[in-house]
Amino acid sequence: MKKVLITGATGGIGKSLATNFSEAGYYVILTGRSKSKLIEISDKLGKNSDSFHCDLNDKSSISNFCDDIAHKHKNIDILINNAGVTLDSLFIRMGIESWNKVIDLNLNSNFLLTNFFIKNMLKNRWGRIINITSVVCHTGNPGQTNYCASKAGIIAMSKSIALEVAKRGITVNCISPGFIETSMTEKLSDVQKESIIKSIPMSKVGHPDDVAHCALFLASENSNYMTGQTLHVNGGITMI
Repeated sequence: MKKVLITGATGGIGKSLATNFSEAGYYVILTGRSKSKLIEISDKLGKNSDSFHCDLNDKSSISNFCDDIAHKHKNIDILINNAGVTLDSLFIRMGIESWNKVIDLNLNSNFLLTNFFIKNMLKNRWGRIINITSVVCHTGNPGQTNYCASKAGIIAMSKSIALEVAKRGITVNCISPGFIETSMTEKLSDVQKESIIKSIPMSKVGHPDDVAHCALFLASENSNYMTGQTLHVNGGITMI
C-alpha cells in the first residue's frame, strides 16, 4: 500500500484529496495546524490513515514533523504540497512581514518538505511529488503579489527538480486550480461570485474533487511519462 502525505489537509481541497486517496486504496498521512480537525478527518478515513500537527511557518516545527514521519512511516511514496495562505494587500502597502509569511509557508515549506522526502524516493527509484499552485500565478492578481510570487516559484522549482530526478523514477508535477468551492470562495459576496462565474467559459466554479481527481492521475502509473508539467483545473478561464 503506497503512502501519500498531504499538507493543508484540513481545508476544502486538502480534505477532498484525503478522502479520494483513501477511497482509492492509499495510506493517507495528513498534516495541518488544527489538531482537532486532523483527528476528525483521520478518524473518518479509518485505520489506513495518520495525522501530524505541523506549523509550516515554523522551521523547527517542520524539522520535528519530518523526523516524526521518518521514524513512524519511513517511506513516503507520494508528497502533495497543498498548504497555502493568503495575506492580501496592494503592493504599495504590502509590508515585508506579509511578504515573508506567505513566501515562507507557500514556497519555503514546500522546498523543505520536498528536500527531505525526496531522498528516500531517490533510494527507492520511485516517487510522486504533486504541488498545488493557483491560476493567479499565471495571470497575476491585484493585491496578491506575495501569493502569486510564491505559487509561480513553486512551478519554476518543480520544473527544475523534475529535470534532476527524471531518471530515478520520480515525477514532479503541479496542479493549478482556478476558482474552487472552498472556504476562501465562500467569503466572496454574491456580486463577486457572479462576476467570477461570468468570466469562466464553463460558467461555474470547480469542486475540490476536480483537483483531487487530477492528483490521483498524477500519483498513478497512468502518468508515468509526465513530469515538470502543470495541469490547469479552471473551467477554461486561462488556456495555457
